[in-house]
Amino acid sequence: MSDIKREVGVATEEQLRSQDGLTFLQGLIDGKYPVPPIADLLGFALTEVEKGRALFSSVPQYKHYNPIGVVHGGFAATLLDSALGCAVQTTCAKGEVYTTIELKVNLVRALTSDTGPVTAEGKVIHRGRNIATAEAYLRDAAGKLYAHATTTCMLFPPRS
Repeated sequence: MSDIKREVGVATEEQLRSQDGLTFLQGLIDGKYPVPPIADLLGFALTEVEKGRALFSSVPQYKHYNPIGVVHGGFAATLLDSALGCAVQTTCAKGEVYTTIELKVNLVRALTSDTGPVTAEGKVIHRGRNIATAEAYLRDAAGKLYAHATTTCMLFPPRS
């Protein structure tokens, strides 16, 4: 993740629909579009994309802790949801959009501020005309698994 502070905001509908999903997401990585507010709030970034795959990176911190002294499960769920959705978005044609209709997360080990850098890698399992499914894994730098997830997304064709 870059130390350069970028503008925080959301892309316009025109920016989203005027290009395919992979091109848009690569533009996000390249700094062409503002950092999404959720990424700024939680401190994570989209770092790699290719057709059917998206990778997010972050470092769990004390500010992510819940009352019982570990990183809140919502942190892992958000990273995984982002990787899943963006993996699906990489398959979207110009003008096509998607939305998540189901998310299943399994937390298998606690994250702490001592965990160090983590990555959430999402990959598309199935891409149909109306529905896409994907899976994602949250791992530390040594490859240790902390959480995994699946999603179902609904796809919407370009507007006429």
